[in-house]
Amino acid sequence: MIHSVVKFVLDWLLYLALFPIVFVWFRQIWRILISRDYSDVALRKGLPPPNPERVAPFVVALNLIAGIVLLGVILSVPSGSMAWDDWVAIAGSTIWMKLMLGWGISRHAHFRADRKAYFAQKAADQAAKSAANAATHSKASAHDSES
Repeated sequence: MIHSVVKFVLDWLLYLALFPIVFVWFRQIWRILISRDYSDVALRKGLPPPNPERVAPFVVALNLIAGIVLLGVILSVPSGSMAWDDWVAIAGSTIWMKLMLGWGISRHAHFRADRKAYFAQKAADQAAKSAANAATHSKASAHDSES
């Protein structure tokens, strides 16, 4: 008895959670395509990539495909055209795939900028280290010549 109650509650929680998920994904599509707002594209640590327009089509495509799939699940559940196991598997897989692919897109969008910053910092550190070594050697040779 309690197993069926828990199953019923979890079914409804998952089904009702699909509505705000689809809304957020379609709202992000609207912001990117219509409003040209790229502030939410491929965020990493809360910051957009240096060139969000470059990855925006991929984010739109990912959100559109995932949103359409979940919208299909939302419409098919009340009609009874899908078994419980089917719609739960489709919804869960879609949510996880969207999250993982979105993470991959955001990392790819930030990779080149992070790499350039890393090598620029490494070159600056190497130059500072060389300058410090040159200054130390010139002081040591000046000290030796005085003696």
